[in-house]
Amino acid sequence: MKRLKKGIVWLMMTVLLAGAVPVSALAALEDTGSNSVVVSSSIPRGKIGKSMTVSFNIKNDTGADWKDVSVQIAESDSYYSSSDADLKTGGAFPFEVTSSTFKSRYIGTVGAGKSRGASVSAKVRSDLTEGYYAVRIDVSDGSGTIASEFVNIWVSKSTSSTDDEKDKNVTFTMGEGQGTPYAVYPNVIDYTINLRNSSATDARDVTVSMGLSKETSEFPFEINDGNYDRTFEKIEAGKTVQLPYSMAVRSDAYSGYYPIKYTITYRDTADGALKTEEKSFYVKIKNKDKEDNMGDFNVNDRTKARIVVDSYETIPADIIAGEEFELVLRMKNASASVPASNILFSLESEKASDSAVFSTESGSSAIVVNSMGAGEVVELRIKMKSKAGAAQRSYALTIKEKYDSPEFKNAEESVVIDIPVKQIARLNTGTIEIMPSSINVGAETNVMFPINNTGKVLLYNVIVAFEADSIQPTDTYLGNIEPGKTGNVDIMLSGIAATTDDGTVKIKITYEDENGEVQEPIIKDMKLFVNEELPMDMGMMGEAGNFEDVPMEQPSFFQKYKMILFPAAALLVVAAATVVVLRKKKKKKLAEEEGLDDEIS
Repeated sequence: MKRLKKGIVWLMMTVLLAGAVPVSALAALEDTGSNSVVVSSSIPRGKIGKSMTVSFNIKNDTGADWKDVSVQIAESDSYYSSSDADLKTGGAFPFEVTSSTFKSRYIGTVGAGKSRGASVSAKVRSDLTEGYYAVRIDVSDGSGTIASEFVNIWVSKSTSSTDDEKDKNVTFTMGEGQGTPYAVYPNVIDYTINLRNSSATDARDVTVSMGLSKETSEFPFEINDGNYDRTFEKIEAGKTVQLPYSMAVRSDAYSGYYPIKYTITYRDTADGALKTEEKSFYVKIKNKDKEDNMGDFNVNDRTKARIVVDSYETIPADIIAGEEFELVLRMKNASASVPASNILFSLESEKASDSAVFSTESGSSAIVVNSMGAGEVVELRIKMKSKAGAAQRSYALTIKEKYDSPEFKNAEESVVIDIPVKQIARLNTGTIEIMPSSINVGAETNVMFPINNTGKVLLYNVIVAFEADSIQPTDTYLGNIEPGKTGNVDIMLSGIAATTDDGTVKIKITYEDENGEVQEPIIKDMKLFVNEELPMDMGMMGEAGNFEDVPMEQPSFFQKYKMILFPAAALLVVAAATVVVLRKKKKKKLAEEEGLDDEIS
């Protein structure tokens, strides 16, 4: 290819000397399919003798941002032989050479993995004929050349007056040959923007308006003036004017590059209609670090990892209030492409009675994970203990996350899981009263006692059953018993057989939990003796063994009043005995007195 190009150049020189062969013989295409930085999806087209713009994209496929990027038309290239005529006056170079042909055009930052549009402008040589030409573009940053690659263009002849009219349109170039203004908070920045009329027509009644915004993310300066317009009566073709500004940086502006928008209105003739052109100019701000990388200042471009709970479990599965357990968390980076690093997980328990329901065994609720790739799952195991007095229900455990992603630093998220806590049902019974405590077969006795719910769980559908060989199996329904409340049992039991054992009657107390499942019964014992029924008087039965009608005799006086006579007789006996005792004491006393008198005599 190089030999071919070199031959074409030598042929061109020969033709020029002969003055008979047109320059169109030098038209050529370069293979741009292997370009990695300067990428053009279509071939820019221009007119011979007219200004044209060569547009393309700067593609950054590296892992780092390119800062202070600029582009320019290369001044020299390998396909020109050292023996060729000077590049600026001969060869296959398609543009006229002026003081601005090889000037660099500032682009700014091209983010890692992103593309950014760029263009260069120049006037096509008038001595060219229709054909393809290759233009080499140099891409560089502050440290040197990034790439030097070709862009193919097509030039053709002007065929109508429309092309001449287009060439008369006014176009402006902003910030040509300038670096990016740099402002540091809280200082005031004074800067000037170069504005060049890059067309062949004078611009009249020119007004340059700065695009203001109350959003700090769009406009990093304090809005102190009522008007930031800059006006010019006339900007001649090819001339450059300055737009001076003095701006104070906002206190809440983050460090980074900000595109400031400008609207330019002008007339291309003295009495023509106003026309509008929009431009952008970047400034660099130094203040506090950004919380995240906003890319081209579009909030939808922010990317960060998404860490979620993939699954969790507790060991044991049922957590009893006041007991220890192990929480197994499986955290997943649900992002398909964004990794996370410097990850801090913090556990925060729901509170009951102003104290945490769950606490860690070590006392620290923070867990650090160095990194999690996209789609990666990390298992965390934490020893915990539940609060003894916690009511039976589910409690929330919040997992707070703080982590870094390549474009988002100190991201904060939180997820919540629910952990159920159970209480053990507790009850006791009061004194069991049995009246009477011994009955005959066929008789009944009344049993009464209280059931106290001493736990923190509601006892559902409480049933009390009595079982023994000597009684009729019987149960009674008490319903629900709330924590701290009492249910009372009051039931009649019937004897069906004489007791042959120690008289033990089993009391089974059953209840259901909140899910309707019947729990293991609580067994209590009581004593009740059932005796054989007394045989009836055989004389009361007839020969056939049946009861006969026996006439009832009238009760005697003694039978009728025995309940009165017996107590009265007892009282009389006591009274008589008392009188006898008193008489004996009196007689003895008299005898003693007489004996005393005899001794004195």
